[in-house]
Amino acid sequence: MYSVLLVEDDAQIREVIGDYFGRRDKIALDFAEDGNTGLSKILNNKYDLIVLDIMMPGLDGFELCKIIRKRSDVPVVFLTGKVREEDVLYGYELGADDYIVKPFSIAILYSKLMALLERTGSEPAKRKLLESGEITIDTVKLEVKVSGEVIDLPPKEYQILKYMLEHPGVAITRKLLLAVAWGDDMYITERVIDNRVKNLRKKLRKEGDRIKTLIGVGYRFD
Repeated sequence: MYSVLLVEDDAQIREVIGDYFGRRDKIALDFAEDGNTGLSKILNNKYDLIVLDIMMPGLDGFELCKIIRKRSDVPVVFLTGKVREEDVLYGYELGADDYIVKPFSIAILYSKLMALLERTGSEPAKRKLLESGEITIDTVKLEVKVSGEVIDLPPKEYQILKYMLEHPGVAITRKLLLAVAWGDDMYITERVIDNRVKNLRKKLRKEGDRIKTLIGVGYRFD
């Protein structure tokens, strides 16, 4: 059973989601009614996925997401009434994996969370390693190592790096990387890709220099 934290200040929404999820046997839902309580639970518990409202007392969802991304690559989903494009883009730039706008269908919310959990969870399959230079990716554990040291990558950055290692020496357009990591999400722009690649380079240290920028095209992993 997957463990999911819902940080939401609206008691009615917590109750409705809790009732629906409670009648199913794949997600164990924990709750926090504000950002400060959410942070305490995040620091003291291990979750498979975290759902964040944005507008909350204390720490808001954006601030919480920043803290989460400094210490973990756990999937993060924003559940919010903020529908301005700049808010959506900012959420993705912080490392969010999905953005669900209120009002929403509880059934669709459940299905989206399950799909994300199953994509990012461990797979009952033979271990497959991708190795290039000092970089190693365990595609079953979803673990990335550089020079033998494990580094934390958000799911989107992991998917970008994995695709690059699978296609060395090939010009990869920004649009292709958008499709690889975000599918057909209409809110994502190429600027988000550039920010994620910039973060990747820093985390990969010297190995990050192998990600070459192709002006007007995208990137190549040498």
